[in-house]
Amino acid sequence: MRITEFKSGIFEKQYKYESFLPVSINRQWKIDSDKIIAKLSEADRIVGALSERTKLIPDVDKFIGMHIAKEASQSTKIEGTQTEFAEIFRKKEFIPKERRNDWQEVQNYIRAINESIAKLEKLPISTKLICDAHKILLEDTKDGHKAPGEYRKTQNWIGGSSLKDAYYIPPSSEKVSELMADLEKFVNNKKLNIPELVKIAIVHYQFETIHPFLDGNGRIGRLLITLSLVSSGLLNKPSLYLSDFFERNRIDYYDSLTRVRIQNDLENWIIFFLTGIIEVCNNSLDVFDKVLKLKEDIEKNKIIQLSKPKMINAYKLMELLYKQPTVKINDVSNFLNIKFDTAKTLIKDFVKLKILVDITSSERKQVFEFSDYLVALTPKHIKEKKKINSRK
Repeated sequence: MRITEFKSGIFEKQYKYESFLPVSINRQWKIDSDKIIAKLSEADRIVGALSERTKLIPDVDKFIGMHIAKEASQSTKIEGTQTEFAEIFRKKEFIPKERRNDWQEVQNYIRAINESIAKLEKLPISTKLICDAHKILLEDTKDGHKAPGEYRKTQNWIGGSSLKDAYYIPPSSEKVSELMADLEKFVNNKKLNIPELVKIAIVHYQFETIHPFLDGNGRIGRLLITLSLVSSGLLNKPSLYLSDFFERNRIDYYDSLTRVRIQNDLENWIIFFLTGIIEVCNNSLDVFDKVLKLKEDIEKNKIIQLSKPKMINAYKLMELLYKQPTVKINDVSNFLNIKFDTAKTLIKDFVKLKILVDITSSERKQVFEFSDYLVALTPKHIKEKKKINSRK
């Protein structure tokens, strides 16, 4: 199948509406687009650079954890949640009641990513892996009744209040298992002569087109991108997430997917996808550089000001903060296995050194934040947007 000659599928007449039935994708593909080839070359280079960078970072997994948290925040934000990045690391009781369901969805997404990445060591990307992630995603949320971990058995739709005015109607439920089996074969077919990034772009399009679950399709579809990058060997760590790019280019994202279905324009979608890969990789490289610069500054210019006995616990506390940038005194006491008063004194030192910031007004419920770290992890465009909003 030539990319430029791709035929996306057909509309099937159902009762009072038409659903879209996509063609199978487990076939040989030929890239006959110079635009894709040029964009693919740039994307391959930058993905390789990101993968190599993560190999050079000491204890990179603690920073990857923050990448995962950031992805969870952005991916769920696309679905309308209101959880801020810093709130992810706070206890549930410190989250306003009206946003606790959103907070829970973000926590579930983090867990779904972590458990799915871990399972890749024993399982290929498969129906089991996808359904297990979906089950985690909906656990203890307002949508927990929508068949978690199971492909849908009824018709769903995107946009509009009903099937009558829907923006897009996916294939009928009877076709879902067959289509997902085809997608699974395509993902794991090593005989296909197709570049991995193009393959991943096609997988994402096909998954969102099938829309196999009653809820959570967008989040699982975006999770599949990262799983595919790791499973294929393009990345050695899950350090690249496209949700932020899709969120900022939401209209173009949906339009690009729609153009494939309506106009058979797979070329445009792949170019859009590769553009996102390039931009996000550059952002990730920038974030890693800022985090390492911050780490160096703290170790060489701040912690060194403490007495030698305190420095031992100070370095240990930094290990906690890179994974959990919002802490209470009890958290530090338990993690370092030290007395409460000792932990309190250490935190007080960190506040004086401007490593931690007290973000609460109540002394009984003090919460301290590694604010500079959260700032370093925030992409430049989000910081600029916040500045603009603060001036309004």
